[in-house]
Amino acid sequence: MNGTPDTTAGPSTPSAESGATMGGASGGRRRFWSPRRVPAGLLALVVLVIAGAFLYDIAAVRAHRPGMSWRHDLARQLAERQLDDVWVLTGAAVAAALGLWLLVLALTPGLRSVLTMRRVHPDVRAGLDRDAAATVLRDRALEVAGVQAVRVAVKRRRTEVRAVSHFRDLDDVREDLTAVLEGAIRGLGLARPSPLTLRVRRPGRKGR
Repeated sequence: MNGTPDTTAGPSTPSAESGATMGGASGGRRRFWSPRRVPAGLLALVVLVIAGAFLYDIAAVRAHRPGMSWRHDLARQLAERQLDDVWVLTGAAVAAALGLWLLVLALTPGLRSVLTMRRVHPDVRAGLDRDAAATVLRDRALEVAGVQAVRVAVKRRRTEVRAVSHFRDLDDVREDLTAVLEGAIRGLGLARPSPLTLRVRRPGRKGR
């Protein structure tokens, strides 16, 4: 740290006029839901294997053939082991954890990397990748005079920007960056534009 000053701007709340423009009159702010193909496929495969094994065993018994040995072993283990047995508790914990995981996947939208855009047409929903939005804001910030480097993180509740200015007054750079970035955020067409958090500092010494 070289002792040079930096300036920090807190989250800036869009005005009512800009909020109406960015939010859209038709709403449409719901997040995109992930299809969860991998968990659903694994669950379907497990259910298919277990159901197939039981159906085969039932068919064998109906055909007057001896049942599969694993079913007899499983029935014996369930009858002999107590509820406080370590293996019973472990199995119950694993089953509860898997069930909770599946419930979380079913009840949460996922796709956190996709930002919901303002719905212009009622039959069309659009999304913007967070990295793409951050790249757009970074390119716009680098166009401001005096800005040497920029780091942008587009999060769900705020957009964090950290800029390094190697010349010009920091307050002037921060003012220009705020105007440019707020305009760029409005231009992204997001349903929920996140407030801007901006920090501008001088570059550190070499090797630090």
